Parts: sequence; structure tokens; C-alpha cells
Amino acid sequence: MSDITNVLLVGDMTDAPWHPMEPAKQELSGILGEDFLITGTEDYNHFTALDRKQFPLCISYTDCWNRDLIPQQTAGLIQYVAGGGGLLVIHNGISVQRSYELIQMIGAKFTGHPPYQSLDYYRSADNHPLLEGVEDFSMEEEPYMFDFDPFTKKTVFLEYEFEGNRYPAAWEQAYGLGKVIYLQPGHHTPSFKPDAYRRLILNSARWLSASS
Repeated sequence: MSDITNVLLVGDMTDAPWHPMEPAKQELSGILGEDFLITGTEDYNHFTALDRKQFPLCISYTDCWNRDLIPQQTAGLIQYVAGGGGLLVIHNGISVQRSYELIQMIGAKFTGHPPYQSLDYYRSADNHPLLEGVEDFSMEEEPYMFDFDPFTKKTVFLEYEFEGNRYPAAWEQAYGLGKVIYLQPGHHTPSFKPDAYRRLILNSARWLSASS
């Protein structure tokens, strides 16, 4: 990429019960490299007037499981994506789901997870551009589970195996003029270390920002 892409990373530090933003920000900065400039914030009011020209890519790493977004924040994030913005939701970032509108935009609702453990991840969409340079991999992670929104068309491109069954670990979907990607790994710093996952994050950032 010839130009630097500004990225807004929204997360929590002062009230992050399980997933503080700063370690993830450090890992993401290393993964995305010099082509992306990440601005981290705890202030959800940035959602209210999020400008895709200023920030072609927004990353949600929120840890707000017990706090609702106010209507203005919800409306701003929806308008951002529907207007052509790119939204990358990583692991706990799905915690912004606390409204039906945001569940539909992200494509699924988090329902819980079994204990942290070793998981095997498998490519599940042959020839998908997001999987370029990404091979099957294994890592220690929380096996998040979801109920999918039935009204949005999505492509699951990564799955993990748990007790002999495979479950969605990453998907993408269009929303209005914009795009959304959800990536399930991201519990803590070691989650960002596997080469295959680092490449998947980079592919996702490039794909989403190119659409903005």
C-alpha cells in the first residue's frame, strides 16, 4: 500500500474485566506494520461521528459485556459501516453486540465459551482472498460460540474443532456499502503470535480498508 491507512481501535483499559486493549494494540501494530497507523481509544463516543474518510478501518476490541452502547454510539457505528466503512471485530470485540441492530451488523451473537484450551483451526472457504498465505494452525484459545443472525448472508472462512465438531471461527459479510469481518482468536498476547493468524489479521485489514 502506498499510503498510510488510519485505523481506529476501540477497546477498554480502565474497565476491562478480561481483555485490556493495550496488549492487543501492541500486537496489532506489529502485525499491520508501517502501512497502518493505529489510534487507540476507550471513548466509545468516537463511534457517534466515526468518519470513514478519516478512519477507513475501525477495529473493535471492546470488553463491554455488561455495558450498553448509547443509541447515538450504536447509530454512528451502523452509519459508518453502512456508508462504506470497514469494521474488524476481534474476539471480545463482539461485546458491542448488546443491541439487535449491532448483532445483525456483526452477523452473530456470542453465547458463551467452554474453558480456554488448545484448538485446531481449519480453512473452510477455498480460494477466499482472506485466506491467501494462511494455512491451518493450532493455538491455545477460548472456544467462543455464537448464534448466527438469520437475516444476513455471510461467508465463514475459518472454523475450529471442539469435541469432534467444527464451529465458526471467522466470517465476513457485507453491510450496506461496507464490510465486516469477525475473527474469534484474540484472548491475550499469545493469541496474536501464530504466523497464520497474523497473516489473517493483515489480510483482513487490507481487504476492509480497500473497500472504504
